[in-house]
Amino acid sequence: MKTWIRDRGLLLTNIALFLIFFGGMVISGAAAYSEDQQAHGQPAVSLVEFLTTGAFVEATFENWESEFLQMGMYVVLTAYLFQKGSSESKPVDKPAPQDQDPRTASIGQNTPWPVRRGGWALKIYEHSLSALFFILFVGSFVAHALGGARLYSEEQLAHGQPAATVWDYLGTSQFWFESFQNWQSEFLAVAVIVGASVFLREIRSAESKPVAQPHRETGA
Repeated sequence: MKTWIRDRGLLLTNIALFLIFFGGMVISGAAAYSEDQQAHGQPAVSLVEFLTTGAFVEATFENWESEFLQMGMYVVLTAYLFQKGSSESKPVDKPAPQDQDPRTASIGQNTPWPVRRGGWALKIYEHSLSALFFILFVGSFVAHALGGARLYSEEQLAHGQPAATVWDYLGTSQFWFESFQNWQSEFLAVAVIVGASVFLREIRSAESKPVAQPHRETGA
């Protein structure tokens, strides 16, 4: 059991942190939403009721959408673009293992099934990582639009204005402001780690070059 946990520690720790922070978001979000409701003469909501509100859905998927967009684009961009000296880039002047054509690879018992199968299965599999992120992005984008439209309509009605449809909401500056404010921050963070990892190090981290490796050498 100890070995099993050690071998999956990075994933398990990130899942645990997600659950902790997600729980904190729900609790604090429900409290903030209830305070706003009471300020407008409406009853407070429970945690379960808060999970069904447009405020919760919009806030959650607005953030998830930007994360999945960032990771999907990063997977694709790092397949074709380089940054000399960065630990986040493939080598500039020599082939990388990721560039190997799986059709020429040696097939063994532990080779992934799509590689052994070939054809359409392999074609899908060799782009499956980016596909997953873009599917999650589209799903989160839709959920953001649905939850945001509901919240936007509530605010409109509170000010004596007509409710808005999802299509109406997609055409508002509010929706695109919510999206762009998150998207820009994600790509800023990517740019910082790509550039900073040329000159800065973190010993033992897979995201860093070896501490003694020269700046000009691109990390594998």
